[in-house]
Amino acid sequence: MSRVLILAEKPDQGRKLAAPFPFVKKEGYLEIQKCSVFPNGANVTWAIGHLVELKNPDEYKDEWKKWRLETLPIIPDQFLYKVSKGKAKQFKIVKQLLKEADEIIIGTDPAREGENIARLLIMMAGANNKPVKRLWTSSLTENAIKKGFSELYDGSKTIHLFHEAQARQISDWLVGLNASRLYTLHLQKKGIRDVFSVGRVQTPVLKLIYDRQKEIENFKPEPFFELQASFKVDKGEYKGKLKGRFKTSEELFAAVSPDINENQKTYDALVKSVDIAEKRVSSPKLHSLSTLQAKLNKQRKMSPSQVLKTAQSLYEKGYISYPRTDSQYITDEEFSYIKANISHYQQAVSVSFNPVRFTPSKRYVDSKRVSDHYAIVPTEKKVSPAVFNSFSYEQKSAYEEIVKTTLGMFMDDYVYDETTITTSIGKNDFISKGKTLKNAGWKSLYQKEAEEADDKKDDQMLPTVVQGEEAKASVGVKDGMTQAPKPYTLGQLITLMKTAGKHVEDKEMREALNSTEGLGTEATRSGIIDTLLMRKFIEVKKNEVFVTDKGVILCEAVEGTLLAKPEMTAKWEVYLKGIGSGEKSKDVFIETAKKFCFTLLDQASASMDKLEVKAQPAVETREKICFCPACKTGGILDRKTFYGCSDYKSGCKQTFPKKLLGKSISASQIRQLCEKGKTNKLKGFKGKKTFDASLVLKEGKIEFSFS
Repeated sequence: MSRVLILAEKPDQGRKLAAPFPFVKKEGYLEIQKCSVFPNGANVTWAIGHLVELKNPDEYKDEWKKWRLETLPIIPDQFLYKVSKGKAKQFKIVKQLLKEADEIIIGTDPAREGENIARLLIMMAGANNKPVKRLWTSSLTENAIKKGFSELYDGSKTIHLFHEAQARQISDWLVGLNASRLYTLHLQKKGIRDVFSVGRVQTPVLKLIYDRQKEIENFKPEPFFELQASFKVDKGEYKGKLKGRFKTSEELFAAVSPDINENQKTYDALVKSVDIAEKRVSSPKLHSLSTLQAKLNKQRKMSPSQVLKTAQSLYEKGYISYPRTDSQYITDEEFSYIKANISHYQQAVSVSFNPVRFTPSKRYVDSKRVSDHYAIVPTEKKVSPAVFNSFSYEQKSAYEEIVKTTLGMFMDDYVYDETTITTSIGKNDFISKGKTLKNAGWKSLYQKEAEEADDKKDDQMLPTVVQGEEAKASVGVKDGMTQAPKPYTLGQLITLMKTAGKHVEDKEMREALNSTEGLGTEATRSGIIDTLLMRKFIEVKKNEVFVTDKGVILCEAVEGTLLAKPEMTAKWEVYLKGIGSGEKSKDVFIETAKKFCFTLLDQASASMDKLEVKAQPAVETREKICFCPACKTGGILDRKTFYGCSDYKSGCKQTFPKKLLGKSISASQIRQLCEKGKTNKLKGFKGKKTFDASLVLKEGKIEFSFS
């Protein structure tokens, strides 16, 4: 009797994979009963994120525990893994089930890291010799899961993703560990008492933010002068502007003389031409994770990590497709079920329109442009208005945006007439532009946003005029100062990382970086931003990103090295993708990373000799337990009698008790609560009776869960 074991990434995902079948709950796993899909039954178990991780340096050699320049670079002969702290109990369950299984089905998230989680468990349990199949589905609805189990991949088809993940994990361990120690020790010699986290991706991203900040600081505003006019005709009035800007008013009037002079205010004018052009704008493309993060940050000020966490929660509930996707296309199969559910989606987000397009357009539907995953779209699982109202603010925002973008495929273009009037005073042509709406089309879904956008524009209602018509004009000078570039917003950081190729000087490398996903991946970008925030390299004020004194010191320290440039990541991301597709070698990549560590030693010594430290960063002496779930920028600290956010001076009031109903709450339990939203079941709370419960975090408050 063949025993099948299905590996999920998290308990919730495990329950979703078992949901279409009859199952019984066991300790650390679910037992699927005999059914048509699993004639002999099956077990579903799970990791809790990463159950297995790379060993720390001191677990290889005692001499690597202390940070010393003489021991660098740290390069183990063989890279070894260990069971993550606090996860031994679940690993023991998984290991036993893997030993007993005759066949393994990997059901973790269908991506590089999901493959890594499952394959490391199989490796650590000594189950590498067992046959492996791969469940590959971009949706966790019951129908999608059943379909996925009926169309399992052979494990050999996705093994290269594991090799890619290992290459990324080991190389980032090598670079991050060696570079962090190297620069921290060098900067300590300069008198700086702090620890500097350096990374293959996070440091080039920090440097791009720093470069923008320096550009703003070094910007020198210059005056400009423009000539504007108001025209009066039989059917109304309108405004126009002369093309070009001038540095002085003298320069301006010299250019328009003799037809216009500084002292005369009114003139005879002539309508030289009237051009009316119809403009058609298609609905926006479907969302990848990056575009969803950028849009929700711009519209709702949601941070990229909030968007990812929210989208993941909707995916795990079965309401949207897999969120960590870089594609903005779907296949005919998704288009078909979406088309069948148009009225349901309209009802869910309270919009009403008559669909006008029922055939797929290549702008949205193109199977050739879908590799591992398609765009983020709603699943066929129904969301009633009552269910939608039960969503959190973030879930409502994300689901509504995904649904509206999807519905746009079935709506008319946004159509308007753009009118351009050229009015001349002598030989000087003034341009006036205005819009006339013909069909709101898909824009009617975004009525409020469209109104706000229109309010910010200078579009004017133009009167009806004809070529050759005479007009009376009054002329005035508008003066101003050129404006410095603005700091990046959190949403723009995501776009910056995705399009980092334009910041690369070398043409070949620029094309290479643009052909991949840029800096980081869809799944890691928000985490990179969170790391920079947690390490106090950047700070966020009113959604704008600024480099801290500590960040400035690191950027100046790595100036001129490969760590400061996107080029290195460009090469690495191209190669990593090649490993994932089976075309490149994991071992060659890791050897390159080792050589790079030696290069770093020389580059750091040279750059640090030139470095002059201008500022001493503020040092937080207490170690952070985890990222603050409320403000997203501070860290939760142990404050002796309670746990609280490090950014309390900036207004964050997030705190947690050290003791709750007679039970002590540990730092690791607080970390689990903040990062996962829920702890494992804790024993010994004292109410009227002693009871056991999990702690759940809801809107910053702790609640008990007995499920």
